[in-house]
Amino acid sequence: MMDILDNAVLAGFIAASVRMAIPILLAAIGGMFSEKSGVLNIGLEGMMLLGCFVGFAAAYASGSLIVGVLAAIVAGALLGLVLGVFAITIGSNQVVVGIALNLLMVGVTGFFFRLFFGSGTSSPRIDNFQPIDFGALAQIPIIGPLLFQHDPLTYLALLIVVLAWVIMHRSTIGLAISAAGEHPEAAETLGLNVPRIRYLCLLAGGALAGLGGAFLSLSATGLFIDNMTSGRGYIALAMLILGRRYPFGILAAALLFGAADALQLRTQLLPWNIPLQFLLMLPYVLTIVVLAIAAGRTGAPAALGAPLRRHKSDGA
Repeated sequence: MMDILDNAVLAGFIAASVRMAIPILLAAIGGMFSEKSGVLNIGLEGMMLLGCFVGFAAAYASGSLIVGVLAAIVAGALLGLVLGVFAITIGSNQVVVGIALNLLMVGVTGFFFRLFFGSGTSSPRIDNFQPIDFGALAQIPIIGPLLFQHDPLTYLALLIVVLAWVIMHRSTIGLAISAAGEHPEAAETLGLNVPRIRYLCLLAGGALAGLGGAFLSLSATGLFIDNMTSGRGYIALAMLILGRRYPFGILAAALLFGAADALQLRTQLLPWNIPLQFLLMLPYVLTIVVLAIAAGRTGAPAALGAPLRRHKSDGA
């Protein structure tokens, strides 16, 4: 039994599962704030991709990973602000705006990457975040690779999950956000500024999605390539629903996807005659299957996706 627990392949699989889950986890927590306030944030994919590129470019130019992380957070938040202008102030269809932002970011990041770094075959690289040295703790079977073999962004992401739970379930801020998403008109009669709440939630959601994108370029790889997020923003939306918009539920759902992603990567190295395409689609198939099973138990806010309609007073 101890031989299995000390197996290097198992330890690598567990550590990789956590690593694969982090960018999706961050984007999904960001999406949770947006949706709890009543705004459907389909633009998570574009916010992740923008954060991925801006974080890499800023770190490359400044030589500092911290600057890259901060730049990615700001870039994601600004894109969240753009979504807010269309979805909250103008009242546009939130699905259409989100998809438009996703498509726009594919072109924008590709254009500016070539503008800054050229279109050669060799991609520029940076020294990415390295795991923190916890000494003997990292060698504990199961617990070591699960908790003590990761870089600073991973621990920041886990801290954000706890903070998100405190904000949503143990503070008046969480009550105000939930009120804005469940019954915005009633919330306004109680003195809450629903548009302001929704804007702030979109800023927070964009910032977290940008941080999730930065994890891919600054922590996981140390480089940027076109469309690097590869649909992880859409998967974050699925994990958001699967986790029922509950921080720890989202964490469990993200770890499930991370485990499937890590499994397909390791299965490619085995001498089995399984087509590569089948292995690559395994995490996405798992996402669809689990979503189909969980359909009907999403716990979506009552006013999700509906613009705020203010009723004019009789004297107006």
